[in-house]
Amino acid sequence: MADPVGDVVTGEAVVLGLRAASFASRLLAAAIDALVQLLLLGALLYVSRALLSSTDEAATAAIVLAETVLCLIGVPTAVETATRGRSPGKLAAGVRAVRDDGGPVRFRHALVRALTGFFELWALAGSPAIICALVSARGKRVGDLLAGTYVVRERTAAKHVPLPPMPPELAGWAGRADIGRLPDGTVVAARQFLGRATSLHAASRSALGASLADALLGHVSPPPPAGTDPERFIAAVLVERRDRELVRLRRRAARTAELERSLGRR
Repeated sequence: MADPVGDVVTGEAVVLGLRAASFASRLLAAAIDALVQLLLLGALLYVSRALLSSTDEAATAAIVLAETVLCLIGVPTAVETATRGRSPGKLAAGVRAVRDDGGPVRFRHALVRALTGFFELWALAGSPAIICALVSARGKRVGDLLAGTYVVRERTAAKHVPLPPMPPELAGWAGRADIGRLPDGTVVAARQFLGRATSLHAASRSALGASLADALLGHVSPPPPAGTDPERFIAAVLVERRDRELVRLRRRAARTAELERSLGRR
């Protein structure tokens, strides 16, 4: 089952996933990235021309091609992979690229985006990207469709909603359960659902809770006791996950402090 994020919409049209960036934000980010790439390419071409002035025409053409591929494909791929979807233009516009499930992009996603972008943004002057983004619900360009990504807003006013308390009847089970690595997108959707559950229509609340619980079940063993309410199961998993992370961080801090004390005594 796909992680319910981005597309998760209740009966009241309340979106519980990440918000797609506006067309203007994406256009601004693309323009800045294009300017940075052209400046880098211009600098490389200038230096190579000065250093290789005596090189024959065929070798010069090969060097120019290699530098073009490096600046327009290699650099964008490396930057988006290293920054998890944030290029200079996206940082300036307050957006970033994510997977369709809301998780961070990886090398293959960044490579597909960059390869496709070479043709749709540079070779065809951006016309396919603009047309595709205007007709796509998430503002996706062709590269996003092929890579399974889209661009979301980062600079949004978000109110922190604390998790509910651990359901007492599930405390024992949660403490013994093996909770694997939960997909980032599912966790985001589950937290937002718990924070807004009381404002949802009963039927939408029930259906969405069951969907999110199903998405979490594949990462938890053993399953909760039979007949467990999906919403309380979600709360138990997220609370236990948070508590275990706090314990881990405290142990790491204690080990660091002990190491610093032992080094200081030496």
